[in-house]
Amino acid sequence: MGETYVALGDSYAAGSVVLPQTELLTCARSAINYPALVAKELGATTFRDVTCGSATAEDFVHPQAGNVLGTAAPQYDALSADTTLVTVTIGGNDIDLADSVFTCVNPLPEPNGRSCADGFTAGGRDVFADRIAEFAPTYGTVIDQIRSRAPQAEIVLVGYPSGFQPGGCPGMQPVWPRDADYIQRTLTALNAVMAEQAAANGATYVDVATSSVGHDACAAPGVRWLEGIVPSSPTSLAPIHPNAAGQANMARQVLAALGR
Repeated sequence: MGETYVALGDSYAAGSVVLPQTELLTCARSAINYPALVAKELGATTFRDVTCGSATAEDFVHPQAGNVLGTAAPQYDALSADTTLVTVTIGGNDIDLADSVFTCVNPLPEPNGRSCADGFTAGGRDVFADRIAEFAPTYGTVIDQIRSRAPQAEIVLVGYPSGFQPGGCPGMQPVWPRDADYIQRTLTALNAVMAEQAAANGATYVDVATSSVGHDACAAPGVRWLEGIVPSSPTSLAPIHPNAAGQANMARQVLAALGR
C-alpha cells in the first residue's frame, strides 16, 4: 500500500519560482519542489501538496491570500484520517526573517551603510532570538494539530538550508560579513528550535543545513543550492531561496530520514 502524503509549508517547501511551476499566482508552487520529488520516489498513492509561498503557521488554520491573486485554503484541510506521511517546513515567515534579510543589503563596504545586525541587537536585545523563542511552542501546536487530523501519519519537520558561509562573501553577495554571520546564526537557531520541538513532540526533524554547507549563497553559480540576493539561475528566480538543486538536496535528506 503506497503512502498518502500531504506536504505543508512555506516557499522553501513550495519551491517558489523554481521552474516549472504547477501553480504560480496564488502559491508559486514548483513541479520539482522537495515534496514532489519525495512523492515520486516513494511512489505515493495519494499526494496533496498545499505548500504556499509566504505561508505562516496561521495559514495552516485560515485561508491565505494569494501572492498575486486567488486564495489558498487552510493547509490543514488537506489532512485526512488516511494520511500516512506529512512534511512541514514553516517558521521563516512567522519570525519575518525572509523579508528582513533585505534590510541587510549594503552594496558598499563598512562604514558606508548601516548594519542590520546592529539594528536587530540594539540595546542588548536580539530581536530574532526573542521571535524564535516566542514562536517555538507553535511547532508543538502544529504537530498536535496534524496528529489530531491525521492520527496515522508520520510527521516530519524539514529545516532550512545554510544561507551564508562564515564571514559571508561581500564580493559576491552585498551583505557585510557580520550581518551575514547574524543571518546565519538566526537560521541555525530557528533550525535548532525546530529540532528540539520535533523531538519533544514525537516528530522527526530533518537537517538540511549540514548537507548544504558549501552550497550556500556564497558558492559559485552552478554549485550553490541557495540563490543569492540577485538569483543567478534562469530557472530559480526567488532571492535567498533554494534552487532546483537545493530542492533536490532537501528531498534526499527527507528520503534518508525516512530510510529510503
